[in-house]
Amino acid sequence: MRILLAEDDPMLGDGLRAGLRQLGFQVDWVRDGGAAERELASGDYAAAVLDLGLPVKDGIDVLQSLRTRKISTPVLVLTARDAVPDRIRGLDLGADDYVIKPVDLHELGARLRSLVRRSHGQLQDALRCGAVLLDPSARQVTLDGEAVPLSTREFDLLYALMLNAGRVMSREQLEQKLYSWGYEVDSNAIEVHIHHLRRKLHPDLIQTVRGVGYTVMRPPEKT
Repeated sequence: MRILLAEDDPMLGDGLRAGLRQLGFQVDWVRDGGAAERELASGDYAAAVLDLGLPVKDGIDVLQSLRTRKISTPVLVLTARDAVPDRIRGLDLGADDYVIKPVDLHELGARLRSLVRRSHGQLQDALRCGAVLLDPSARQVTLDGEAVPLSTREFDLLYALMLNAGRVMSREQLEQKLYSWGYEVDSNAIEVHIHHLRRKLHPDLIQTVRGVGYTVMRPPEKT
């Protein structure tokens, strides 16, 4: 899950990036509001962690600009501004969550997963497709109740596909969701990971739509 972190404090930003990466997030880190606005307008992020006291452009102005431009990326405001009017303004301008510093990293991770889940219309954290169950918080996948070991990239790829079940995703879209800045991506990396997932889980779990991309079928609605 790729997120954008907008934080100008070098020590805090470095700690948040390292901690979120340990929790399984792919993190791109910017240090001013102008960069945050540009990245959120052009990048494919599952969510953003936005400080308000940013140089160049204040976080509130970034948030207001994003929502005015109909950019719906979930935004978690993480700030030292703890006055009630600040919280109300941030939420009214389109923040999806508002957290006061300091925050426990595991709580921050849970809040981000919740934002992403809600943005995709998912009511529960765990995702199921047939006999395959994916638990994002535990970063575990089971097949018929038995744990299946996956690499980090395999898990993230399966998570992206199951979170978007029923939607065909191109290789480029999947790469954007899996890799943060600075990673060299092999041209066939997605195909290799999909091959491994089919072998480890089920050959028909991930469908290829020729010339378009890949999809996991949405489970049928219960009646």
